[in-house]
Amino acid sequence: MESFFAPCPRGLESVLERELATIGAQRTEVKPGGVAFAGDLVLAMRANLESRIASRVLWRVGAGDYTNADDVYVGTRSLPWSDWFGAERTIRVDVAAIRSPLRSLDFVTLRIKDAVCDNLRDLDGQRPSVDTSRPDVRIHAFLDARRWTVYLDTSGEALFKRGWRASGGEAPLKENLAAGILMLSGWNAGTPLLYPMCGSGTFLVEAAQMSLLRAPGLKRTFGFQKLRPFDLQVFQRTKSALQAKVLRARPLPIFGSDRDEQVLELARHNLADAGLAEAVQLRCQDVLDATPPALTGLMIMNPPYGVRLGDEAQARALYPKLGDLLKQRFAGWRACIFTADAELPKLIHLKASRRTPLFNGAIECRLYEYRLVAGPLRRVRSVAEG
Repeated sequence: MESFFAPCPRGLESVLERELATIGAQRTEVKPGGVAFAGDLVLAMRANLESRIASRVLWRVGAGDYTNADDVYVGTRSLPWSDWFGAERTIRVDVAAIRSPLRSLDFVTLRIKDAVCDNLRDLDGQRPSVDTSRPDVRIHAFLDARRWTVYLDTSGEALFKRGWRASGGEAPLKENLAAGILMLSGWNAGTPLLYPMCGSGTFLVEAAQMSLLRAPGLKRTFGFQKLRPFDLQVFQRTKSALQAKVLRARPLPIFGSDRDEQVLELARHNLADAGLAEAVQLRCQDVLDATPPALTGLMIMNPPYGVRLGDEAQARALYPKLGDLLKQRFAGWRACIFTADAELPKLIHLKASRRTPLFNGAIECRLYEYRLVAGPLRRVRSVAEG
C-alpha cells in the first residue's frame, strides 16, 4: 500500500475524492488543494489514465523532521533513489512550503537536487543531469513548519494536458477545471448541453469524452513510464481495457456556438484533433440569438470578464441581456455560469439556486446555478445559500 497526493483546482477537492474512490482509492482524505489517498502502483497508473479532475498524481516516497536545510539534505539523500530511477534520467526539483522557517526555498531546492545527485553518484559513479523544461523525472518537495515530504511525480506533464489540444485560443479554461464544473453542475451524459461563447471548445471536448466513456489519459504519456517500479506491461493491459470501453463517436446532444468564426474554427480543429468532430454540433451565432436545442437541458457559460479580456464595460453590459435571454427562451433549463466577476449576480437579475466557490488558477471565481422555470422566476434555495 503506497501513499499518494493528487492536487486539483481549488474548489474541486470533494469531486476529486469521489472520482478517486470510484477507481479504488483507499483512505481518501480531502486537503486544501487536493486529495491524499492510498493504493498500489496499478492504482496510480489508473488515476493518471482515468482522473478528469486531478492535476497530477504524486507518489510519497519520503518524509522527516527538519530544523535547517542540511536536515532536508541528509534525509532526502538517505532515500533509495536508485530503486526508482538511474543516473541516466534527467531530473527537476520543485519545492513548496507553508510556514517553513527556512528563508530560501531556492536553496532548499538546490540541496534536495544535490542529495539526489550525490546518492546516485555514490552508487553509479554518475550524477543525473538537470532539465527544468522536459525532465524525465520530476521530484516535488513540501515543507511545513517542521516536516519535509518528498514525492515522485507519476504524471510528468500536468494531467489537464490531455494530448489533443492543437491551440489554446485566447483564454482557455484548463480541461480538469472544465470537467469539474460539468460534474458539479450535475450534468449527465445524454442530457442536452449547450455551450454558447464556446471559445476553443474545452467544455465541449470534455463533455463528449465523458459521454463516450473515453478515459482522458488515453492519448498521452506519463512520468511513471520512466520510473523503475512500474510494470509497463500491466500499464498496457490497463490502458487496453479502458480503450475497449470507449464508445464509437456519434452525434451527441452537445451544442456549441460562438459569434467569432475564427474562434469557432479553433473549436472545430480541437474537436477534430480529439476525434470528436462528428460528436458535437457547432454554429456561428451570437449568444443573445441562442435558442434551446431541446425542451430541457443544461447551458454552461463562461462569459468574458475584465480580468480575462480587459473590457469590463462590455462584459457588464452583457449580463442583463443574458438574464433576459434565459428568462424568455430557456424555461425548463438550468444554466451554470462560471465567472470571476462579482458584479454578475447583481446585473443578471436572476436568483442563483447555488453558488460554488472555485479558482481558475489564482483567480477566485464562482459557479452560479440558475434553475429556469416557466412564468415568473421563483427563488430556489439551496444548502449552499443556507
